[in-house]
Amino acid sequence: MKTLGLLGGMSWESTAIYYRLLNEIVRERLGGLHSAKLLLWSFDFAEIADRQHHGDWDGAGVLLVEAARKLEAGGAEGLLLCTNTMHKLADQVQAAVSIPLIHIADATAVAVKRAGMQRPALLATRFTMEQDFYKGRLADKYGLQPVVPDAAGRDMVHRVIYEELCQGVVTEASKAAYIAETERLRREEAADSVIMGCTEITMLIGQPDFDIPVFDTTRIHAEAAVAFMLP
Repeated sequence: MKTLGLLGGMSWESTAIYYRLLNEIVRERLGGLHSAKLLLWSFDFAEIADRQHHGDWDGAGVLLVEAARKLEAGGAEGLLLCTNTMHKLADQVQAAVSIPLIHIADATAVAVKRAGMQRPALLATRFTMEQDFYKGRLADKYGLQPVVPDAAGRDMVHRVIYEELCQGVVTEASKAAYIAETERLRREEAADSVIMGCTEITMLIGQPDFDIPVFDTTRIHAEAAVAFMLP
């Protein structure tokens, strides 16, 4: 089994889900008392979120690169960036280390294409929905046509992530709002599936809430990581 380095804490709510999933999937594969060999660097998310919202991506990149190098020095043989949004800096992190980074958008795109879907509704932070580092990768590398909410929808989805989910708050009102926004994208933008493009969204909605395919990026990423660890 390879040792995996986790760049986590962004937020710790979803990193805890990653930790559980990685260990559960390894146990499913190997049985008995087996669990995942992991190193975790857990950020103080306030320091990252402040840089995100002030557009200081260079400063955030410095923090990620420093942590990635420390994980590599500690014995990590691969890296998992436990957040969709911070994959904006994935290439920068990859360039700073000699071990592979398992990209969440690549793993997700493969799952979407395998399911035969083409126009997934992308629910995520405003950064992921509005910037091109994620949508562009899905389109340019995999030929997908992701669709995102309108301005009001993006504001709602983003607010729920930072003000609720990242703080461990899950409400029925926000769940209903996410479902309604997805249904609107399905009706008005011909969305044929849903990408839960923020690792915290798995706390709020899931496949049972829809009759179209739902792609849980947290689980998909964890499954790709275990495939790397246990080829």
